[in-house]
Amino acid sequence: MTKGNVFISGASRGIGKTLAYQFANNGFTVVGTSRTEFEYDKKLENLIPIQLDVTSRDDIKTCFNELKEQDLLPNILINNAGITSDQLFLRMKDEDWDNVINTNLNGVFNLSKIFIKHMVKNKDGRIINISSISGLMGNPGQVNYSSSKAALNGFTKSLAKEVGSRNITVNCVAPGFIETDMTSFLDENTKKDLIETIPLKRLGNPEDVSKLVLFLASDEASYITGQTISIDGGLLMY
Repeated sequence: MTKGNVFISGASRGIGKTLAYQFANNGFTVVGTSRTEFEYDKKLENLIPIQLDVTSRDDIKTCFNELKEQDLLPNILINNAGITSDQLFLRMKDEDWDNVINTNLNGVFNLSKIFIKHMVKNKDGRIINISSISGLMGNPGQVNYSSSKAALNGFTKSLAKEVGSRNITVNCVAPGFIETDMTSFLDENTKKDLIETIPLKRLGNPEDVSKLVLFLASDEASYITGQTISIDGGLLMY
């Protein structure tokens, strides 16, 4: 596997944090971001936390310039930052829609747009977008979230076709129900009923996702691009 610099948005907890440690422990230099201030294990010098709002293009431009000065521009970009603001559509406020779209979709555009030029110049790069099965199957109360993730799948395919000739792959990972803060609100009965619908009879864990993402970033995955890969225990089969 070719080592390099990795940039992970939304990397202070859950899947993003697991990704950060997974890549750092495999010899990559990792810059992980969060909207709020946070820390990593200081023993890992190749794991760098920074505070960044992915919806702010001015902040991203400042971040880009700082990383360029430190020779930390990424050849692997993992767009993981995402939020939910669940509500039935008839009760959904404008800000519920705008906030989710701005973070989950516009944030991916903002980061990909500024970092991809470096990848094109070097004719080498991996962009991995973290989507959701909600973007593939829909989910009541998540019109905003499902829309943002469905759009991300289309973004992935289109961008993959544009930059494939520059040796840049663009793929999407669509997790199902993973044991993170986003599923912690489920009560035990709801969780039990949910597990019954999953062929593997368990929720996923962040490590399941991080191992797949690590593979997609590797040389072994160099002929995979434009794909949305579900990792959901068999919940969605098509």
